[in-house]
Amino acid sequence: MDIFGIPIQALLGQLMLGIVNGSFYAVLSLGLAIIFGVLKIVNFAHGAFFMLGAFTAFLLAQYMGANYWVTLFIAPLTVALFGMLFEFLFLRRLYGLDPIYGLLLTFSLVLVLEGGFRVAFGSSGQPFATPELLRGTINLGFMILPIYRGFVIAAALTLCLATWFIIERTSLGASLRAATERSELTQAFGINVPRLITLTYGVGVGLAAFAGVLAAPIFHVNPSMGSSLVIIIFAVVVIGGLGSIMGAIVTGLGLGVVEGFTRVFYSEFSSTIVFLVMVLVLLLRPAGLFGREES
Repeated sequence: MDIFGIPIQALLGQLMLGIVNGSFYAVLSLGLAIIFGVLKIVNFAHGAFFMLGAFTAFLLAQYMGANYWVTLFIAPLTVALFGMLFEFLFLRRLYGLDPIYGLLLTFSLVLVLEGGFRVAFGSSGQPFATPELLRGTINLGFMILPIYRGFVIAAALTLCLATWFIIERTSLGASLRAATERSELTQAFGINVPRLITLTYGVGVGLAAFAGVLAAPIFHVNPSMGSSLVIIIFAVVVIGGLGSIMGAIVTGLGLGVVEGFTRVFYSEFSSTIVFLVMVLVLLLRPAGLFGREES
């Protein structure tokens, strides 16, 4: 069966590949949305933290003999602690100032991290082995799906939904939202707002690092692996609505699928379709699909 002259198997195959890419977009944009929603900082270093997560996993496996499951836990935690230290020493001093200062500071961190890893490991990618348990393929009838890519989809969706639940349905999430909107009043109730903000930044960059570990067996680990994604992730966050948790998740998955289908019908346009969607959304709804209009 064909649709517009294209076999249905090809379309369904691209749908699955689009969901895989959308899973990375969802996790990365979720972390970025959390950081912007709480800190009001344009975290341009988000792609660098994605790369840092992949490299941390690579170093743990290469030089310490850690297996994949250990790196999937330790690498995001390590990057989260580094991010918290960065927030405590540098970012905290910029709150309340023009957002351009936060953008410049995080951009300088990108240059330092990428430059350092490029000097140490070069520009070529480092291979990262797929865990033995997740090797092989599954015949879905319309395509052969690598087991690891199916794991990426499941892990990303589970993490995104768990994060959404914690922020929207728990007392910790309520405290976080209160600290965002009424920080002085929240502090008056005995909640340590600066510590909560530091923890939030750590969670945001930890999500980026988790995505980096998931991506390591699919893409070669290299210093610029995050640079190619960060602009797309910013577009995803803008389309979903700045600071919107559900908007980041749904838009990330949706744009991954749109990008995948575009490769089938007009491959040359696939690299720009995300930005065309962003322009259309901003024209029709400046606050984003899930954002709240400012009064």
